[in-house]
Amino acid sequence: MNMTMMKNYLHFTAGDNLLFQTWHPDSSGAIAGACIGLVLVALFERWLSATRTGLQSYWHQRALALSANGTLAEKCCEDDDAVSAQSVSKSAPSQKKRTVPPFIVAHDVLRGSIYAIQALLGYILMLAVMTFQAAYVISIILGLGIGEILFGRMSYRSN
Repeated sequence: MNMTMMKNYLHFTAGDNLLFQTWHPDSSGAIAGACIGLVLVALFERWLSATRTGLQSYWHQRALALSANGTLAEKCCEDDDAVSAQSVSKSAPSQKKRTVPPFIVAHDVLRGSIYAIQALLGYILMLAVMTFQAAYVISIILGLGIGEILFGRMSYRSN
């Protein structure tokens, strides 16, 4: 058994396992390839974050439109102690404004799936940093920075 001790300081030496025991970059070219892969993972994470924010804005507008049209299966929330519609005066509104968007399966399942993938990518990047291989850390920081430059402007919501 080849037992190598993990270095607990930043280093540029080869030989660390990256995510899996079989992914063991031990040459300069292998480390360069791993760094390119980590840059791509970081770029994808930033793109996914921007895409998720854009989709949330779209879903919010769509939910408002569906609520306004009355096409949602569930109506806006009503008071538990509300009286029947006949006894409500015409000047008082019969429905309150919704404070929580409605649950729409097509929106919320996709939103949760995108978040889960984004969390997975974050953990992959974290595990790569935990190898203390300085080239990996630099690659991840560069990838996240370039990704924010490219996709960051798309992640701002306007409500």
